[in-house]
Amino acid sequence: MVFRKLPKPMTMLKSLQTPSAIISAKETPNLIKPPTNYIVPLPSVSLSLTSQEQLLQFLKTYLKPPFTPHDLLNFLKKKLHYHPKFTQFDLHIFQWASEIDSFRHDHFTYEWMIKTLAITDRFNDLQSVLEGMISNPCPCSDGIFSCPRTEPIFRFVINSYCRSGRLAEALFAFENMRKLIDGKPSVVIYNILINGFVRSRQHEKALELYGRMLKDKVKPDVVTFNILISSNCRNSQFELALDVFKEMRIKGCNPNVVSFNTLIKGFLREKKFKEGISMAYEMLDLGCGFSSVTCEVLLDGLCREGRVLEACDLLIDFSRKGAVPDEFDFLNVIEGLCVKGKVDRALEMVDELWAKGKFPSPVACTTLIEGLRGAGKIEEAFTLMERMLKEEIVPDSVTYNCLLQALCNAGRTANANKLKILASKKGLEPDGATYNILVSGYSREGRRKEGEVLLEEMLDKGFIPDLASYNRLLDGLCDGKKFVIHQRTVRGG
Repeated sequence: MVFRKLPKPMTMLKSLQTPSAIISAKETPNLIKPPTNYIVPLPSVSLSLTSQEQLLQFLKTYLKPPFTPHDLLNFLKKKLHYHPKFTQFDLHIFQWASEIDSFRHDHFTYEWMIKTLAITDRFNDLQSVLEGMISNPCPCSDGIFSCPRTEPIFRFVINSYCRSGRLAEALFAFENMRKLIDGKPSVVIYNILINGFVRSRQHEKALELYGRMLKDKVKPDVVTFNILISSNCRNSQFELALDVFKEMRIKGCNPNVVSFNTLIKGFLREKKFKEGISMAYEMLDLGCGFSSVTCEVLLDGLCREGRVLEACDLLIDFSRKGAVPDEFDFLNVIEGLCVKGKVDRALEMVDELWAKGKFPSPVACTTLIEGLRGAGKIEEAFTLMERMLKEEIVPDSVTYNCLLQALCNAGRTANANKLKILASKKGLEPDGATYNILVSGYSREGRRKEGEVLLEEMLDKGFIPDLASYNRLLDGLCDGKKFVIHQRTVRGG
């Protein structure tokens, strides 16, 4: 919901400077008369236009002149800000206070008002408050030094402008800040501005700001260099990104994991796989540990390029060096190996990583189980799922039932039932499909007694709707036993 901006109620509110003032709506301009062409979003969707008299009464109750900046701040934060009717008047009351001869805003009131306007995206109003702060600075600035809160306030403003893509206003605020503060701007503010231009795809402007930063003798930090490396990579200037990385090292700034991740991603984008892998090993040599993003960029990137065996070898080597973070999910490597028919290699990799305490995710495990089942390696799939369940890694019901079906088809219903019992203990309850698979398996194997036990469980859990269905399943067990006896007779058993 939006409302038209209210006119500044200076005339009406000035009369509150004397506690004895008696004000009526007829004696003052209409507070809620809207202008014709300016609308702003307000911080609450439940606001309604309020009468002038109600606002005046609210002010008389909680903010009687004379008051201090501390009094005004408490009123704005604790009374006005949470009031559903009057919160829309925060700026007007702030400006009204500015007109009182005995009152002067300090950095606390300026900061609260500026942050409130920025957070609610009232940037046109924010500009007017900034101008007021410049022309009427905080009392802390009356001495030879500027107010220590000036730079943090402007940093918040500049960051808000950059976040909203209002870069011209961000630069304007930056220039004004330079005139007000003592000394040079901090590297943090330069980083905010440079990153703002990078995000807006204004690469040249970002480089200009970096040059200005060096001219001002502000020492860049790792964040500065990371922003420039990323910007060069985005603009297909990978060689320049490498130059920035070298400059970073020359200036004595140690790269961090973000620096390396950005360059590795750039190498892979340029199809320079050998250089990307070398960069990863350089990370380890410098004592910069991998993040999960590092592994995703390098290993998943290699898999996307069809170099899945290379990714598998790297993953094992990184694991042996203790470099693989616990949160990295090697699903893509497993999936790539299975697609290429290298399920044995995938299983070896999982076994080695598992022995190092790097547990695969449930999805990674089930992907490998499906690959093993598709390759006819039922024993390996059974062993892996049993291991999963013992480690509290619960598969999805579809993969689980499919493996049970494969075991039953292979004449290993007892193993399938063993998995059913283990899965039940781990929270994966059997459904109707599970029981039907197992009953059918016992039926084919002629094991009526075990099948009847499952039928009783099905009946208790409501999976058999009526007696006819129960008898049909029981008859299936009997027929299955006769079929097995007949087969043994034919074979001379």
